Amino acid sequence: MYRKILAAVNEHLNSEVSARYALKLAAACEAKLFLCFIAEKAQPSAVLDRAEEAMKRIFVEAEKAGVEVEALTESGDPVKRIGELTKKEGIDLVFASTRKADVERRFFTGTVARSLSLRLPCSVALVRVVHAGRIHPKNILVPLKARIDHVEERVYFTARISQAFGANVFLFHAPAPMSKFFHGEVHLTPLQWEEKLPKDISHFMGHMKRYKVIHTGGTVPGRTGKTIALEASAKRHDLIIMGASQRSMFSSIVKGNPVEELLRNSPCDLIIFRPRHENS
Repeated sequence: MYRKILAAVNEHLNSEVSARYALKLAAACEAKLFLCFIAEKAQPSAVLDRAEEAMKRIFVEAEKAGVEVEALTESGDPVKRIGELTKKEGIDLVFASTRKADVERRFFTGTVARSLSLRLPCSVALVRVVHAGRIHPKNILVPLKARIDHVEERVYFTARISQAFGANVFLFHAPAPMSKFFHGEVHLTPLQWEEKLPKDISHFMGHMKRYKVIHTGGTVPGRTGKTIALEASAKRHDLIIMGASQRSMFSSIVKGNPVEELLRNSPCDLIIFRPRHENS
């Protein structure tokens, strides 16, 4: 599915960690890796030097891993230039890191990360780096909502990341607690929750079996973002792969945004994945 993967690199360590995730996935998919640095106007020479050094380190690692790699250095607006490169080179997937400023802004407003996720014509993986020294996840938490679009690509991405690191996968559903009028919340046993799994989640689990990836699953009712963070912390997961939220701004204000909650509270690295490929 992925033949060409692009990693956006800059002077920040987070981008280098994100690029290494891209490198591992490229190796697992036998895809070509593009390393891209977009120099913005009036950036100090020290910034340019740090970005170029990061590009060189990843380039060498890619060659050692037997991954076909190409380094591209451009200048201009990062979102515009990456969009142009994506179309020109026929990129299937772009990796980019979030910055500290992104986490502090409500709904990613005005950030490069949000713009890339919304505007690029290909799939996008935004990486929130929590532990820069832990780039070898062994336990991956995959939260699933009741309705899942692009199921086949989401499964493919999850399976290949798992295979790249030899990691186990835990599929997790955090439904809202059930309630009855005048009777408060209805508490169900884990088995009863399993029996009530939405069809899309069962479909996702069925596709996972095709890739022979070791995976288990569970459900815990509660507020989505907080429940996922607690699950990751309690079970010591190394990485969370979560779908990008489709909620409108109004809905996010009223009900909260699980992705935004995790960006601030995730105890481990987080990949926010927005697929673009249609199911085959």
